[in-house]
Amino acid sequence: MDDTVAALRERPYYDGQIADERVLPGREAATRPLDTDDRLARALADRGIDDLYEHQARAVEATRAGRDVVLATPTASGKSLAYTVPAFERAMDHVGTTLYVGPQVALINDQRETLSDLADGLGFGSRVTVDEYTGRLSRSEKEAVRERQPTVLLATPDMLHYGILPHSHRLWKWFFERLETVVVDEVHAYRGIFGSHVSLVFRRLNRVCERFGADPDYVCCSATIGNPVEHAATVTGRDPDSFALVDEDTSASGPTRWVWWNPPEYEDGRGFGDGRRRSSHVEAKRLFCDLVARGHQTVVFTASRQTAERYATDSASALRERGDHDLASGVAAYQAALRDETRADIEAGLKSGEVRGVWSTNALELGVDIGGLDCVILDGYPGTRMNAFQQAGRAGRGTDPSLVVVVPGEDQLDQYFARAPDDFFDGEPERAVSNPENEELLPDHVRSAARETWLKPDDDRHFGGTFPDLVTHMESQGLLERRSTPEGTRWTDGGDGSPQHEMSLRTVSDREIELTDRRNGDVIASLPFDDGLRDAHPGAIYHHQGQTYEVVELDLDHGVAALEPTWADYYTRTLHEKEITVERDLRETTLAAREDVSVRFAEVTMRKRITGFERRDSSSGETLSEESLDLPETTLRTKALYFTVPDDLDRTLREGGDLPGGIHAAEHAMISMYPADLLCDRGDIGGLSTPLHPHTGKATIFVYDGYPGGVGLMREGFGSVDAHMRRTRSMLRACDCEEGCPACVQSPHCGNANAPLDKRLAATLLEGLTE
Repeated sequence: MDDTVAALRERPYYDGQIADERVLPGREAATRPLDTDDRLARALADRGIDDLYEHQARAVEATRAGRDVVLATPTASGKSLAYTVPAFERAMDHVGTTLYVGPQVALINDQRETLSDLADGLGFGSRVTVDEYTGRLSRSEKEAVRERQPTVLLATPDMLHYGILPHSHRLWKWFFERLETVVVDEVHAYRGIFGSHVSLVFRRLNRVCERFGADPDYVCCSATIGNPVEHAATVTGRDPDSFALVDEDTSASGPTRWVWWNPPEYEDGRGFGDGRRRSSHVEAKRLFCDLVARGHQTVVFTASRQTAERYATDSASALRERGDHDLASGVAAYQAALRDETRADIEAGLKSGEVRGVWSTNALELGVDIGGLDCVILDGYPGTRMNAFQQAGRAGRGTDPSLVVVVPGEDQLDQYFARAPDDFFDGEPERAVSNPENEELLPDHVRSAARETWLKPDDDRHFGGTFPDLVTHMESQGLLERRSTPEGTRWTDGGDGSPQHEMSLRTVSDREIELTDRRNGDVIASLPFDDGLRDAHPGAIYHHQGQTYEVVELDLDHGVAALEPTWADYYTRTLHEKEITVERDLRETTLAAREDVSVRFAEVTMRKRITGFERRDSSSGETLSEESLDLPETTLRTKALYFTVPDDLDRTLREGGDLPGGIHAAEHAMISMYPADLLCDRGDIGGLSTPLHPHTGKATIFVYDGYPGGVGLMREGFGSVDAHMRRTRSMLRACDCEEGCPACVQSPHCGNANAPLDKRLAATLLEGLTE
């Protein structure tokens, strides 16, 4: 890859973009033989597997010994064999069953093909049969799966939630009585609201297993994260001490050249230094076209479906303009909204080499088998080191050299790591967070559990310390019915309908807004209600499948937004007002450097109203116009941390002339740096700063979890507030702009158009709180 990078330096658009370049060395594999059934050994040998990697063997042995296992190694390290071997052994020996749970149907399909192929290699009478059970099967196909009684069943958490657990006593008794292994693939994906929901689904699974006398071993596969055992235990509801951790990758790999390619700053009359940079999308497109033209099979990972679609189209056009028509026909966009057949065609094309380049969302980040690529481009820092290394792990064919190019955007984390790449490569992995005690989610899952098998007083070991009070409340509401039995008090579901079918694991609220094309009435997308207010308000610009639309009407009564195609060369951004009420303080600590400054963790209510929107030029980001909107207020009950500005620093900031700008900038900066510690997106966290809050009577900064009930983000943030403030202070010091820019204190999510902001006073505040 040396010649390739040298060639990129010679391209006309090169203007010193390479901020860092280094090679991470490859390694030789560490393998050893593992005794197993002769038929399984032959089937593996037929597929070129004579020995297992050391980490695979360790995981298999731990599972054989009855331990729960967390296997936390990078992409393409062969994690699947770690659960395949014990699952097949248990089926062959005594028809023990295995439940495989994967977060996406595409991953389920891929695993079914791989496991079925290996099962077929065992020959007749092995008793290993593999089936998937997903929402895309017809009723008759689902019945056929149950009639076949597979020993390895693959399902999404969603299907486990509403298609398996509710019918465990009637349709799945044969499966649960023999259940010995539960595989939780991509366990790091179970975070946030989705992870909190799934954590409760697994607690319901554990109760059903108890009912049938089963005690399965869990095998959790994860990317490299900072708390693999803690997170796996939280998600599965198992004792952390039951897990064996395997986190050393002993597979073979080639050298990977990493390049941080920082887009140059705009020259807009004021010269350089204002923090505005050329588009990472445009830079990534140029690199993509050059790499594909040099014969390198390349994937660009980008943040949104709309960007993937648009720039795949633009890249193909650019290649055609060069005369590379064959290469242009081999460029595709890959994202979760595509039909199964389309995704499968792209995956097969990547394996065969027919597809030469792809613009993808993180849908290709998960363990779908696409073979090895020559190059990966990260269009914008993906938000976490884990995601960056997962996506980068797609590059590499065996021990051949590969190239990873990170094209950072303007945002704080992007530019922080572009300036401090050592922190990216050497820093601690982020921690994954979920919250199975979320009070917004618990009632529906407790109702579901009561429908699946009656509740007992000791179910607090599954559902947490608030369970007794919750049961009492739900009983008073008629949602649970008390029963006296010879074994003691029990509760059953007392509500109407199906609690499982009345909730989605992917959201908190089921209220949605459908986006329709006014020309034909077709529904092109559905958005959660709050997202719809933000992205589908009248006048909003919306991109879909390469087409740009303008929202011309929003009917909230019927949950429909009407869109029309447009050639607009601008984008829109909403403006909003919000306020926070402290409902209850839960914990309190003091800062290490300022014992007179208390930081509190609290239950809060945030009220927000979108008041208008801006139109901004697509090229420069300059505000073109502003319009007001009349939309309903939304309310969020969640968790937050907050602190007041001590008197001495309050005086300093007021004397500096801009107390509101200083605390507002500090709030933005703190929010932007949370993904350096936690597996989350900056958009998952909100904030509010005010010179005088009625609850505290002082200048106050709030940082809150952006999900109803909270998903654990601020719980973790509260525990590491000192370290987080120090990191944020370092980020501000490292940015060389004068007044504040997108790389330090400006935020694309700010509802006040990033005003007022005072970077200098924000740095003064954080220095005063940490030094």
